[in-house]
Amino acid sequence: MPPADPANPPGSPHTDLSQRLAKAEWRARIGAGRRVPENAAAGLARTERALQACAGHTTIAVYASAGGEPDTWALIEALYADRRTLLLPLLGRRPDGSVRREPDWALYTGPEQVRPGFAGILEPVGPALGPTGLARASLIWCAGLAATPGGDRLGTGGGWYDRALGFAHADAVVGVLLRDAEVLPQLPVESFDRRVDLIVTESRILRAGRNSPAGRDRC
Repeated sequence: MPPADPANPPGSPHTDLSQRLAKAEWRARIGAGRRVPENAAAGLARTERALQACAGHTTIAVYASAGGEPDTWALIEALYADRRTLLLPLLGRRPDGSVRREPDWALYTGPEQVRPGFAGILEPVGPALGPTGLARASLIWCAGLAATPGGDRLGTGGGWYDRALGFAHADAVVGVLLRDAEVLPQLPVESFDRRVDLIVTESRILRAGRNSPAGRDRC
């Protein structure tokens, strides 16, 4: 990422437009990469590392993966079998047909208790907890396309998690599941982008801010 332009300081309309364009380029590039299926061994290794990262957390928020996203369903089922409390996003319309204007969550109660929501993404059928429901979770796995070792995250573009994380408990750990090639040295960021604490790929666990050779946890 180029150095800041003194004529266009962060937050200026020109800088914001530049960052948005840079984000769009990265999203297109990573989206193309995700259309190439990864091998099953990589997905299994990532799930095993994510389970290690979940140790000590009893209430966990996790997204329902779809398309080329790193799979979360194996993680969900393993955590559910271990009797963890799981929160999944509600993206579809409310029972009365109205659109959800704020991030929403529901408890996951098993594979038979889900339904297609927005864009066909599966969501729990249980009662909505509202945006503040996320405060129950001590670990939050959020969707993302890329991240830096320092914790900058590139989302999918809708800003859903940037809004949702405003309701997280102050001490909650925020993580993202990625392919190894999606951990990048730098990413374009804007003032509203929320950082992550934890990055898990098929080959490593990175803890943002502690990624020197001594601080890196390779499992």
